[in-house]
Amino acid sequence: MVRKPVVATISKGGYLQGNVSGRLPSMGDQEPPGQEKVVLKKKITLLRGVSIIIGTVIGSGIFISPKGILQNTGSVGMSLVFWSACGVLSLFGALSYAELGTSIKKSGGHYTYILEVFGPLLAFVRVWVELLVIRPGATAVISLAFGRYILEPFFIQCEIPELAIKLVTAVGITVVMVLNSTSVSWSARIQIFLTFCKLTAILIIIVPGVIQLIKGQTHHFKDAFSGKDTSLMGLPLAFYYGMYAYAGWFYLNFITEEVDNPEKTIPLAICISMAIITVGYVLTNVAYFTTISAEELLQSSAVAVTFSERLLGKFSLAVPIFVALSCFGSMNGGVFAVSRLFYVASREGHLPEILSMIHVHKHTPLPAVIVLHPLTMIMLFSGDLYSLLNFLSFARWLFMGLAVAGLIYLRYKRPDMHRPFKVPLFIPALFSFTCLFMVVLSLYSDPFSTGVGFLITLTGVPAYYLFIVWDKKPKWFRRLSDRITRTLQIILEVVPEDSKEL
Repeated sequence: MVRKPVVATISKGGYLQGNVSGRLPSMGDQEPPGQEKVVLKKKITLLRGVSIIIGTVIGSGIFISPKGILQNTGSVGMSLVFWSACGVLSLFGALSYAELGTSIKKSGGHYTYILEVFGPLLAFVRVWVELLVIRPGATAVISLAFGRYILEPFFIQCEIPELAIKLVTAVGITVVMVLNSTSVSWSARIQIFLTFCKLTAILIIIVPGVIQLIKGQTHHFKDAFSGKDTSLMGLPLAFYYGMYAYAGWFYLNFITEEVDNPEKTIPLAICISMAIITVGYVLTNVAYFTTISAEELLQSSAVAVTFSERLLGKFSLAVPIFVALSCFGSMNGGVFAVSRLFYVASREGHLPEILSMIHVHKHTPLPAVIVLHPLTMIMLFSGDLYSLLNFLSFARWLFMGLAVAGLIYLRYKRPDMHRPFKVPLFIPALFSFTCLFMVVLSLYSDPFSTGVGFLITLTGVPAYYLFIVWDKKPKWFRRLSDRITRTLQIILEVVPEDSKEL
């Protein structure tokens, strides 16, 4: 399918795309001699790709509160089945994205694939909700977990003040933003280190659990499928909890243009990462049940801490530090990847042009990174984050299901498209059907939250026609937006990326 660039429909000096030169503006307006080509470089190797996926997927959930699945499935056995099923389903989604990422060699992930298949309106709605609500909210939630657990060793005997948590969280968010604004290489190196920390933390739980099994501690697995019956109402929530725990396998597709040899690196990184994560998650839950009963797990506010206190003694004090490092890795990986989504959306004309510019010396998408900072801070110090994310959880899986359904559409619409990596059709079909079925089922089980989320998502439609389609904005408004863009260019030292063949 041939699609005209969205930017072509926007006149120069418009709200989103101004008449900005491809170099840093200066008072003399002269071309700097011998200026280096400004592009995002291919610095993501296989090891860095694996670390981005594992380091982003494994956050706080598996350590703090894996009770969401148990609560909605009703038994130990069914919860383990769901953990395994969600891992396999996530692998199917990841393999589908591997085909999309090696066929459409552009960064942006869901946004790019929806744009290619369904056109600019749906793509804009996706990035609109991601920028304004989903990403700032999700970053604030994982950052709050970081702030809480980094402080826990200092407040063993008392409750941690909420203000202290939020202040430390704000510092953590700022550090992540500065790191991703400064250097792609250092962000990737730190992500590798944090990934090893996460895997170490999981092994600290799994190894004692295996020892417990060897000792015959299996009484919590007797009658594993007995308990309250699994209800149809609880299935969507169990699915959301499980898929949320595995969420992050798609982030490598957000940075496709920066991946070295993407045709081999993307599929290999996805397969290695998802195998490690799925086995690690299932064994971690098995380890929990060797020591903690289902009732105790449901009552625990931090399952990994409860487990370690019973088996590891004083060494359990290290667990909150590992959880905090795990959260920091998810923060770093998420900001690194999602900033490229905003960068690509801006390049396509769906966000202000400044977001598609790159720092002239550091070669990072500086504006696309720092735009998240004020939005995340607003979310951090605002009201109930968790309710807001619950409202919009359906939107994430709706658009992901549509993106994978687009793979099937492209197979028939563009059969001659170059596909270095190809999956059997039942894999994307099963993944997209499951996502869309669960979205429909959530309308039945929780119509209020889903309805509110649907209305929030729909605000992207009038925004699309106001900011993108309507190109007869007043001249003073165009001049003002152009002046703001040029001023930000000078302050941030950023320029549009030099054109290159993707």
